[in-house]
Amino acid sequence: MTPKQYSAPSVRQLSAVVDGMAGQVSEGRLRQLRMVVGMFDRAVGRDEMPGRASRTAAQLFTWASLRPFWDLAAEGQLRHLQKDVGKPLPEWTLRIVRDCLKILAREVLPPGKTVRLPSIANPEPKATVDGRSLDALYRRMVGLAGHGPLERDGTALSYEERTRLLAIVAVLLDAAPRSGELAAQSLTDLAADEAAVAVRRQQQKAPPNRVEEIAALAEVGTEAARSVLGGWVERVSEETRQRVLAAVEELQPLPEVEWYPLREGSQVAVRRWLKVRQGIVDALPLTGSKRALWVTLQPSKSGPAGVTLLPDGLRRSYSRGITALNWVMAGQYGWEPLPTTMEQIRRSVDAVPLLEPPNH
Repeated sequence: MTPKQYSAPSVRQLSAVVDGMAGQVSEGRLRQLRMVVGMFDRAVGRDEMPGRASRTAAQLFTWASLRPFWDLAAEGQLRHLQKDVGKPLPEWTLRIVRDCLKILAREVLPPGKTVRLPSIANPEPKATVDGRSLDALYRRMVGLAGHGPLERDGTALSYEERTRLLAIVAVLLDAAPRSGELAAQSLTDLAADEAAVAVRRQQQKAPPNRVEEIAALAEVGTEAARSVLGGWVERVSEETRQRVLAAVEELQPLPEVEWYPLREGSQVAVRRWLKVRQGIVDALPLTGSKRALWVTLQPSKSGPAGVTLLPDGLRRSYSRGITALNWVMAGQYGWEPLPTTMEQIRRSVDAVPLLEPPNH
């Protein structure tokens, strides 16, 4: 994009500012900033916007301009594709827009000039699952590991899908790993006789990735803790900021690897998956490493069947499997539909690591 593509002088100026930031910010951030310039271009001239918003880039960052701009953006009225106009923007997109507004305001406004930015309500975390429901899930998973297809009224999972799902859920219930930590597991992360599983916590050693633990220690909400750790201190009070920073100082470093015992039924589920996995991996037309614990079952963009299952694939596999399980179990006494996101299950599990690594 170049400034002359925009009709309003203010948007042309803003576009020139963004062009001048090339090399100073990442390519991803540059695309986001240009997205916001395009949104301003579609906003300026509308009845909701003040007339002076078209004059200079600085006028775009007055509250008189930002307030209607934000409302239009949130309602989906400033989307690029016509077919999507009117679809409200998801929260994560709004957060990106707000971050970009903050960056652009610093570039456009005189030094020391503050700008009032729109606020985003902190959402309540999704509900966790009570222990009784987790126990029911575990018992049903163990039962399915031994017999019976997961099928009802045309909703079905193949034997391979079912076997992988049962093993994933078993490890999730016993060790509470995140999807990225699951995807990183290899065969060496299983102890002898599948008695325990290792979870590598490198991704959580940095404070921003321990937000739940920090929030609990500071006695604040997770979104407040995330705001402080991300540098968005204008979203929280000074008291909250100090409490979060004190909690960060108090935390002890996490071990690089934590080992968790697997229950007998979980061991059965994992062993069944290892047999299925071996048959798939043996057919791979590759001579390189075949060490990933979780692998794909069908060819995909990632490669042939048998390559490492990525975090997105793990989450989709879990969601599809639990959706099928909820359908199969619907109406059975004592069964309550389970959440189809791994994170809700993970946060419900109180997994305790072993004090010492097991013998391999």
